[in-house]
Amino acid sequence: MEIRIGVQNVSREIAIDTDMTADAVAAAVAAAMGGGTLDLTDAKGRRVVVPGASIGYVDIGEETKRRVGFGA
Repeated sequence: MEIRIGVQNVSREIAIDTDMTADAVAAAVAAAMGGGTLDLTDAKGRRVVVPGASIGYVDIGEETKRRVGFGA
């Protein structure tokens, strides 16, 4: 699933592709907004850590990939 994170006072957004579920990401964002850090790991094992106080928005994509082609 693709996640896009907007950080306050930064013009670029952070985009990561993770194997986490949408509920797990939402729980991590809620915990970070309560006064912590948002700590996510992408599908390739890279870690992204964002201070919760500077999160502008989090866009959580679809959990399933759309099928492309004639068999869709």
